[in-house]
Amino acid sequence: MRALSAGELLTIWEQGLMQQPVQQALDLLTVACPEISYSQIAQLSIGQRDALLLTLRECTFGSQIQSLATCGKCGEHLELTFDVSDIRTTTPIEPLESCSVQVDSWEIEFRLPNSLDLMMIVSTDSSPSALLERCLLQVREGEEIQPIAQLPNQIAGAVVTQMAKLDPQADVQLNLCCPACSHRWLSTFDIVSFFWSEIHAWAIRTLREIHILASAYGWGEAEILAMSPYRRRLYLEMVGR
Repeated sequence: MRALSAGELLTIWEQGLMQQPVQQALDLLTVACPEISYSQIAQLSIGQRDALLLTLRECTFGSQIQSLATCGKCGEHLELTFDVSDIRTTTPIEPLESCSVQVDSWEIEFRLPNSLDLMMIVSTDSSPSALLERCLLQVREGEEIQPIAQLPNQIAGAVVTQMAKLDPQADVQLNLCCPACSHRWLSTFDIVSFFWSEIHAWAIRTLREIHILASAYGWGEAEILAMSPYRRRLYLEMVGR
């Protein structure tokens, strides 16, 4: 993986404005990880993909993460500050082609969900159960193969639990406590939406800086982006912005 240049980040942001979050994530990693093909990235498990996104976010904006949460009980707003390492789990680099779990007389062979699965679910507006069905490879009860669609809910739940254990980075939960009312709850941290919101804010701010400097000095966008953020800030101060 390599850090993205300011020009690359602006290009990906512009292309991603009309894209689904899954595609935004894939485009970011495709440019940042030239050693991995788009197809390989798309077939990584969600946890493996998100682990790469965490590393890319660290390279882009640093290791510290600042976020907001709202208490569902009293409405208090919480300011969250934590480090990437606090939410990074141990995720295997090599994709697992298939996994299995046995519950009573049932044996289920499955694979972990990937970005292609998520894109299919979004594009077809399918139910959440359709995602699980896409990832089931074979269902056996005793010696007999059973239809995947007829898997009992209890067995399906066991499969989902095993998926979560094998791919923990795919579901990061923040354990929060409200300082006002002491209410405790778990809040999901989605690196895709969080990282993209940061990129969007950065892009708008950067384009504004380009406009100001281009208007003041007549420089082109490429020249301005080639400057370090510190150097751009000094020029902005000189023009009173």
